[in-house]
Amino acid sequence: MESVMMLYPPMAALVDKVGSNYLLVNLVARRAREIAGKAEENEEILDKKPVSIAIDEVYSGKLTLEKDDD
Repeated sequence: MESVMMLYPPMAALVDKVGSNYLLVNLVARRAREIAGKAEENEEILDKKPVSIAIDEVYSGKLTLEKDDD
């Protein structure tokens, strides 16, 4: 029997918060690089991976996309 890996937070919920998979990946990647850079600059050891921290920020609403009025 195969084990089913449950994702938390659910991808659908993350995509709903941002609007598309493409935007979600870009937002999380940009924030994860920022988190990793600050940790390295301050010589901090992170408890979680930068990508996990960024995903949690999106899910909690702390990290959102800025809307362009173009």
